[in-house]
Parts: sequence; structure tokens; C-alpha cells
Amino acid sequence: MTDAPRYAAIDLGASSGRVVCGRLERDRVVLEERHRFANRPVRLPDGLRWNLLHLFAEALDGLRRAGSVAGVGVDTWGVDYALLDGSGHVLGLPFHYRDGRTGGTLERAFERVTADELYAVTGIQTMPINTIFQLLADDGSPALDAAAAIALVPDLLAHWLCGRVANERTNASTTGLLDARTGEWAHGLIERLGLPARLFGETELVEPGAELGRLLAHHELGDAPVYAVASHDTASAYVAAPLRDPHDAMLSSGTWSLLGVELREPVLSDAARDANVTNERGVDGTIRLLKNVMGLWLEQECARLWDVDFPEMHRLADDAPADGPLFDPDDDAFLAGGDVPALIEDVCRRTGQRPPDSRGAVLRAIHTSLACKYRLVLERLEAVTGREIRRLHVVGGGAQNRLLSRLTADITGREVLAGAVEATALGNVLVQLRAAGEIGSLDDMRRLAAASAEPAVDEPASERAAAEETYGRFLDITGVQARTAA
Repeated sequence: MTDAPRYAAIDLGASSGRVVCGRLERDRVVLEERHRFANRPVRLPDGLRWNLLHLFAEALDGLRRAGSVAGVGVDTWGVDYALLDGSGHVLGLPFHYRDGRTGGTLERAFERVTADELYAVTGIQTMPINTIFQLLADDGSPALDAAAAIALVPDLLAHWLCGRVANERTNASTTGLLDARTGEWAHGLIERLGLPARLFGETELVEPGAELGRLLAHHELGDAPVYAVASHDTASAYVAAPLRDPHDAMLSSGTWSLLGVELREPVLSDAARDANVTNERGVDGTIRLLKNVMGLWLEQECARLWDVDFPEMHRLADDAPADGPLFDPDDDAFLAGGDVPALIEDVCRRTGQRPPDSRGAVLRAIHTSLACKYRLVLERLEAVTGREIRRLHVVGGGAQNRLLSRLTADITGREVLAGAVEATALGNVLVQLRAAGEIGSLDDMRRLAAASAEPAVDEPASERAAAEETYGRFLDITGVQARTAA
């Protein structure tokens, strides 16, 4: 048993959470899952909310199971937030990004600041889930009127752990309110949008690796430091992606598919805006130029509806015919979820296709459509950046989906390396290791990440006719353009 210090990653995804301990052992990081729990939002009379009290209690339980640790870090999804009063008290549970309250807020925002102006400053793709549009939905609410600060979900959980409120930059960049060039709040835009400037004034913006404080005594968990890690889970996943060169792209595959490349500077061109790609911040001021794709949320909703486990679903999809219907995974019909098979049936009828006639056919349509959308995004990223993308690293829970990896390799025509599954937790631990002085540069973190997981490799089929026919059919059905001019 090694005596190396262990660091606890509280890693919360949209469907589940976990507490994972990691330690440095020679030239690799060893992870141990200490606790896993479901993340189930609750529908209250005023809308869909995250049950953060439950998640925090489960996280504390995981820390107790972890025992003595040398540090704690929190990463979660982006965009969602709590409003705090002047004493740091929470003014209601955060809304879930899938709540429908943002209807009409995009139009209100663009009446005050055009979409072109917003993108030119923040570089964030337009999605109704973005914090900027959620805050406009709060306009006139007692909570917003009383609020003195904003804390995104990982900021809030870190505050509850150590007593300090800070806004960590990788998650702040998902709000649509952070200047992509400077990494500071875009105060001019905030004022023009009519949002309370006080929310973005006193609270400090911090970088990944900053020590926020020590675990509060009343938690009875010791006094380990609480670090601001790359608190947006995709930013943590990028830390753990063993990117080799500028020809690599990364897909963080889970409830959402976040597909992009890592750059030193944001891309704020007209072509990037038209492609609706997003510039989010990473470790050491890097930029993740990526696209949010609906992801395995579609599969997860089928699993919930049918009460079938994922291995069985993947078997059904593997056995289904390859020439089934296709659709755009980002169709607005899918955002709120629900009866996804019925929604797919509706989309197929709307696009003149025969709907899938079995569960396997539904799942095969989801997987093939996702692979086609990945190719579309990769081609747009190539056009916007001028880079040729030859290799795709898949990390996160979706890396276990072998059929999706094979389809992605075949349809995109690129090598796919699937792993590590727990990339967000690994990235969380790597940032803590650097904060504690155990490792050095981002390159060091990437080398450790590469040594800590063995990916499964899928090469594209040498015969391209079937893949090209499928992709061409996807473009025809969805009506999207294959490339955006640079």
C-alpha cells in the first residue's frame, strides 16, 4: 500500500455524481472510486431544479469514505448557478438548464445586444441553456432583486466546503458573460443587457489550482485544502485528454457530447460565429473551441423509459440494420427529453422517413446520427481553424460505447482512441497534484494522463462508400451544410 498523498475529486455529472480519490504512483495516477450516487433533479411548482442539498450530502458521505486526503476539488456541468445574498446565503435551489423558463429570453437579449456583438466579445455559442439567458428569465424575481453574488454550481459546493465564494474561470466562461480575450467579466455587455452589475463585482475570479480555503471544521473531515480545479467538467476532461499534436480533437462523451480542439487564443471570426462553435477557457488560459452536441442524453432517456441497462441497449443497437433513419441530435424537440422514441418517430415523419420499428433500430438511429453530427462538427472546426484533424480522443462514460466509437471512426474517416472513462475525475486530481507542487506543467499532466489509461483504438474502414452514403443521407435529411467557409 503506497503512502502517497491522496486527493479527492468530487465529480458531478448531469445524471450521476462520484467521489474519486487519486494518487501519484511513479509515472501514473491511480484512481479509486469511493462513492457513486444518482443525480436526480426535482420538479417543483416553479420549475425543474437541481437537488444540490442531496448532492452535497452525498459528496460529504464520499469524503468520509475516502478518509484522510491531501486536497479536495469540485467539478460539475456548466451554466447553472445559485444566487447569493450579501451574507453568502443561497436564494433558492438552482434551476436545471432543461427547465423551459428561458423561452423568449434570446429575443430579449438580442434586442439589447445583437448576437454578433455578444459573440465578438464572449465567443460562446447561442444556446437557450446559457447563463446569460437564464439570468434574463430571473428578471424581476425576488431572488435576483436580493442577490449580491452569483455562484455557479461548483463555486457553490466549494463555498459550502470551505466558506469562501469565488468564481472559477473555466466554469465562468460557460455563462456567455466572460470576455473571451481577457478572461474577465464583460461588464459593458452585462450593463447593456440590464443584468445586475453587483453580481459580477466583488466575487473574485480564480484560475484552476487556486487554494480556496480549508475544509470547515463542522464537516469533521479534517482540514485539507479545497482547491479550485478546472471546475467545468469538460475543462477537467481536457486536462486528462492525451492530446499529441494540433491534428488531435477531443470528444468528452456523456449526457452531452462536447467536441473540439485546444487553442492558445479564442476564434471570434464570422465563420466561427456562423458555425455556432464556442470558446471556453481551460487550464493555463487555453481555449477549448468546441461544439455542444446533444449526446447520450438521448440514449439515457430511452434507458429510463424502457428500464433496460446499457449493455443490453448496445447489443440491440449492434444487431439492428445499418441503413435506418437519421436525424439531427440537436433538434429542439429533444432538449427537454421525455419519450425520446416517440420524438424520434415524429422527427422521422417530419423528414419523410420511415420511423424505426424496434428498440434496436431506435438506438442504432441515435448512434449513427451522433457519429454523423461528429463528422459535421469536425469539418466545421477544420474550416474555422485551418487545421486538419486526423485523430479523435474520446473520454468520459461514452468511451465505453464500442458501437458508437466504431461508427464514429467509420463515418468521420478518422482514428478514434476511446478512454479514459473517468477523465473528469482524473483531470480534477491532476490539477490538485500540480497545485500541491507534485507535478509541473500542463504537458506533465498530459503525459501522466496518457500513462494512466489505455485507450481502445478504432480505425476507419478502408472501404469508404457506405460511410459516405450514410453521411450524405444525413446532410440531405437534416438540410445542414457540410462546411463553413473560413
